[in-house]
Amino acid sequence: MAKNNKIRVRIAPAPTGTLHIGTARTALFNFLFAKKNKGSFIVRIEDTDKQRSKKEYEKDILDSFEWLGLKWDELYKQSQRTKIYEKYLKKLLDSGKAYKKEIIWFKTPKKKIIFYDLIRGKIEVDGSEIEDFSIAKDLKNPLYNFAAVVDDYEMKISHVIRGEDHIPNTPKQILIYEALGLKPPQFAHLPLILGPDRSKLSKRHGAVAVSDYRKQGYLPEALINFMALLGWNPGDDREFFSLKDLTKEFSLEKIQKGGAVFNIIKLDWFNGYYIRKIPREKLIKLCLPYLPKKTPFEKNKLGKIISLEQGRMKKLSEVGELSDFFFKEPKYKGSLLKWKNMTKKEIINSLNKLEEILSKSRIGETKKILLKAENRGELLWPLRVALSGKKASPDPFEIAEILGKKKTLKRIKKAKSLVK
Repeated sequence: MAKNNKIRVRIAPAPTGTLHIGTARTALFNFLFAKKNKGSFIVRIEDTDKQRSKKEYEKDILDSFEWLGLKWDELYKQSQRTKIYEKYLKKLLDSGKAYKKEIIWFKTPKKKIIFYDLIRGKIEVDGSEIEDFSIAKDLKNPLYNFAAVVDDYEMKISHVIRGEDHIPNTPKQILIYEALGLKPPQFAHLPLILGPDRSKLSKRHGAVAVSDYRKQGYLPEALINFMALLGWNPGDDREFFSLKDLTKEFSLEKIQKGGAVFNIIKLDWFNGYYIRKIPREKLIKLCLPYLPKKTPFEKNKLGKIISLEQGRMKKLSEVGELSDFFFKEPKYKGSLLKWKNMTKKEIINSLNKLEEILSKSRIGETKKILLKAENRGELLWPLRVALSGKKASPDPFEIAEILGKKKTLKRIKKAKSLVK
């Protein structure tokens, strides 16, 4: 049995799929509540469904918790606890509070069940509306409501903090506690995470697995900050919180009752903010998987490329698309070279002038000359497009410095052929 601490909470994911963002948010709130109160955060893998439980899903769940910084104090697997469940099942069967009819059923007493939810207040359920329910397939295969009760008692869980979709399970679990003569923990049911259409967040709204967000180049700091504000707020207009900050600020009293809408634009905004704070060496390491494996640039120039795009990235995976023109010749229509009402002849003249100045000067000197020019828009716009093939890009002179004089002139020459 686990060591007795005053505050003990758990997250109990089933390894039947990857870690859902909703489960991750629930884990975060459990973690924050435990750490705020100097308690224990426990992970319990509910793997009693032998057909659907997979080792790769278990690994995904634990890897995702570690990546997010949600370090557990204790780890359990239900599949290793069958003898414990068997003892309590026999107790219910021997007392006549459960019976066998192929599978094992709990005999529901017809009484009112009243419990106090730490977020929703008093909840009252008429037991006559709850039919007898199954609690195990047999003595060695418990089902959810029964196994959760036994585990929470054995692990000395003080607070069960979970999604509001579990509210219908709570009266059944309280009845099992009473039938076994055990004291139930305190309950707190969190608001669900909703999609933009205010239905429960699902795959049709986009990615829902933490590992998917990780692959797309979201940072754990951004995801933690974003998830914390899905259903909780500090009581003022602050928006940026580290895991350490959240541990100081968190309380169940500040959790809202209504569903929290998942806004991907907000998540991107948070992620962009945290990307801009990453030191250069770390950013290079994080971005390398999203860049071409074969590259003509040494590490220093790769660092410059990544730094150029740092302020524009909303997620790390965008670095490849934003900077693709460094690694291959840009493809674009000649019409993109046009600045305002320029004619084809004027575009050619501008490109000729760019070629002439750059041929005779270093890139730094070329920049000084062009910035002093009266018609600099007609020179700088075609230069930007010739080098990047994009409407929006970093400073064209910074691009030129990385490409080098030879490649820069080659791209200006190609731009002229597109206009003609």
